[in-house]
Formats: sequence, structure tokens, C-alpha cells
Amino acid sequence: MSTNIELNPIQPPHFWTQKGFYAITVCFNLCLVAQVLSVGIAYFYAPEWWAIHVGLVRAYSGLTLILLIWVFAIPFPKRIRLLTVSLPILVSLQFLTIHLKINLPLAALHPLIGFTLFSASTNLVHRTRRIAYPKSGAED
Repeated sequence: MSTNIELNPIQPPHFWTQKGFYAITVCFNLCLVAQVLSVGIAYFYAPEWWAIHVGLVRAYSGLTLILLIWVFAIPFPKRIRLLTVSLPILVSLQFLTIHLKINLPLAALHPLIGFTLFSASTNLVHRTRRIAYPKSGAED
């Protein structure tokens, strides 16, 4: 007698959308790493890399808006939503500290905001991974 055993358990309805969200968070985080590397090369080695640094920011900043829409389209924990909301805010502050010319030395905050952005992004990657790829009960 043959038994009909299903090898793959039924996944929750948002299973693949959560994996897609996770993939975009990883991509965003890798873009931040590339940006930090490009600014290091520009500052310490070849100033022409500033154009690459600026181009990277303009290219990947739209990912924050995609993530922002996505995080409210499917169920995610509050902490993941808050981290996702922080990304476009921090990217906007990055733009303001460089482009806003006033008597306050806002540009001095630029690296600090960058480190905060990287920290929030990395934290988001780790928290989203736990949702997209949960461990089995035996490993918890």
C-alpha cells in the first residue's frame, strides 16, 4: 500500500513575500557596505570614487521606500516595522546633512547617521531572517 505523504508542509500565506522582503533587506545592507567601501577608497586612495559613492546612494535609496510599502502590506512584528520606517528617515537625514547649507555644522552628523543607518539595516536583516527562515522547534 502506498501512503500519500506530503514532503513539504503547507506554508503560511505570507511565506514567500516574507522571503522576498528579507532578500531586499540583504540587498540594501550590501549596498550600504559598498557605499562605505567606496567612501573609504575615495577618501584614502582615489578621489574619483566620490562619484561612485554618490551614485550608490541615489541608486539604492529607493529600496527604502519599497521596503516601507512592503512591511505594511504583509504581517510583520512591530520591531521590524519600526526598523523599516527608520530607513527612509535616516537616508533622508543623510541627504539633508550634506545638501542643507545653514550655519549649523550638520555635515558633522553625516557619519553618525550613516553608522545608525547601517546598524538599523543590519538589525533588520537579522530580525527578518528569523521570520523568513524560522528554526524548527528542536533547534530553538
